[in-house]
Amino acid sequence: METRPAPALTTDELLRYARHLTLPEVGAAGQERLKRARVLLIGAGGLGSPAALYLAAAGVGTLGLVDADRVDVSNLQRQIIHDTSTIGVLKVHSAATRLHALNPHVALETFGERLTSGNARELIRQFDIVVDGSDNFPTRYLVNDACILEHRPLVYGSIFRFEGQLSLFGVPGGPCYRCLFAEPPAPELVPSCVEAGVLGVLPGLVGTMQALEAIKWILGIGTSASGRLILIDALSIRQREIAVQRDPECVVCGDQPTLTELVDYDAFCGISLATSGEAGEIAATALAVALGATNPPVLLDVREEWEYAIGHIPGSQLLPLPELPHRLAEVPDGREVVTICHSGIRSATARDFLRRAGYAHVVSLAGGVDAWACDVDASMARY
Repeated sequence: METRPAPALTTDELLRYARHLTLPEVGAAGQERLKRARVLLIGAGGLGSPAALYLAAAGVGTLGLVDADRVDVSNLQRQIIHDTSTIGVLKVHSAATRLHALNPHVALETFGERLTSGNARELIRQFDIVVDGSDNFPTRYLVNDACILEHRPLVYGSIFRFEGQLSLFGVPGGPCYRCLFAEPPAPELVPSCVEAGVLGVLPGLVGTMQALEAIKWILGIGTSASGRLILIDALSIRQREIAVQRDPECVVCGDQPTLTELVDYDAFCGISLATSGEAGEIAATALAVALGATNPPVLLDVREEWEYAIGHIPGSQLLPLPELPHRLAEVPDGREVVTICHSGIRSATARDFLRRAGYAHVVSLAGGVDAWACDVDASMARY
């Protein structure tokens, strides 16, 4: 961490952090280190919520928040920094209001924008350590590469259904995210939180551990998670570890790195076609026009019944993806068919299955009903 003049603790801060000051491993000197620290959180959602709350409560001097999303009612099951009154508000603004109320001594820097290859390095170099609360592979690779290039440690966390992961990347001699996952998985094999679900309390466990790891690093105490991937099973309340070594052949942190600039991470993760409107997909706006034609396409919604009940495109037929192989007779033959899901992943799977089954005229709605709600029907409930 960069050396800065030690700020004196005020009387209010001495009272507020009294339980820290009594710990020999922290004390006044450690609390002043926390006050000097600048921590950047990528994402103000499930992982970012508990991480931000505990970092602010601990007295980290400056917290940066990066998130382009707005609070949605479906977030509140796990994103505890937000509440019902902030639905529709930018998450960074909602979070900042809550954090200021929790600890007015913490300086908050908000960035209500998407982290990209164009802004990541400039943002990250302004902070001492980065906590990654993102929920997608392109952002994870982007954050990792930017942290390595800017020589910043990265506290990694991820969640899926009932399982979580935690590690510390980018410290001298230690591995990075690419040492563990050199290549991203195929997009169709990666269900989103919407599609797979997540137990609401799980991000609380992992996000709190991310905050703990960042605080330990700032204070220089304890044993870090560098070189270890910590696996958390919420159903059994068990943890296990996998040793992770730095890969000397790693393209970004290896002995002779070949990646020295940030790249197109959507393309790297193979998801560019999902938003490009290429063959096999139809954009929401184009579908709206097609539905007004003389022979509109058949709309096949392959989500679950509860998702369909929240909101669906008028005239669409519900046929959940797991039931599709057994209900092919219900799919009209000889007509244009548009498969629909929440974000476009399951619908692409359904499209490919139908094509293999002999249905020639099948396309998937790019971006799913989420894109429809954004681009066509703003009144549709989003989740």
